[in-house]
Amino acid sequence: MGSTTGTPNSPNCTVIGHSAGDKALLYGGLPLAGLVLGFFLPRIAHWAGRHEWVPFQGPLRLIAAWDSWWVVVICVVVGLVGGVVLAGMALDDTLRVTIDNRSVEFLKHQKTVTVPREKVSVAFLEGKEIVLQDASSRELAREKHDHFKSETPKIAAAFRAHGYPWSEAGDPHEAEFRRWIEDDPDLPPAVNAILKIRSKAFDDGDKGKADLRELRDELTNLGYTVKDRDKKQYWRV
Repeated sequence: MGSTTGTPNSPNCTVIGHSAGDKALLYGGLPLAGLVLGFFLPRIAHWAGRHEWVPFQGPLRLIAAWDSWWVVVICVVVGLVGGVVLAGMALDDTLRVTIDNRSVEFLKHQKTVTVPREKVSVAFLEGKEIVLQDASSRELAREKHDHFKSETPKIAAAFRAHGYPWSEAGDPHEAEFRRWIEDDPDLPPAVNAILKIRSKAFDDGDKGKADLRELRDELTNLGYTVKDRDKKQYWRV
């Protein structure tokens, strides 16, 4: 879903995230699709059970064997509930950013990160990540937000409207980053050790993403900033 800006609570607050239309589409479309699929599933199972090339023959034949109206009812209910659950998961997986003159709040997966306005020296987009830095160039937040490129000006306008310095060119310290190599002699052993662990987390799915984020925070506490590009790490002091 693309990002939208609005003022759900007051004119002094701007929200970037799912619009009311997006939510209506998710909670209306997905449950409806599940309901339709559930209604036709017994008929699909009858048809698929006669074709060996169709996968999941066991479950499909089991459904086809229960030729009764209550099978249709169960499939419809399961499809409807499944659609609602998927809609909720889609919303939960989308970053919601609330901006006002006092702070920026990031909400995702029921976890909230709040950054006070007075700490923010610059805000910018890097790919699909919203990044906030303080006056010492330390990253205060780096949160991924899926949005269409055409909506980038809306995000910039939202931050500017509340007095946050915005960098159109991206990271003002981009030129300072260096690609990490194992046992980099210019880095302390503790930093090299964390970067080595991070390098092994790229292929670990959701758990790896969580580890990458947690280890990035540890590096920030040590005074280093790290960026990930194509499973390669770049660092700066």
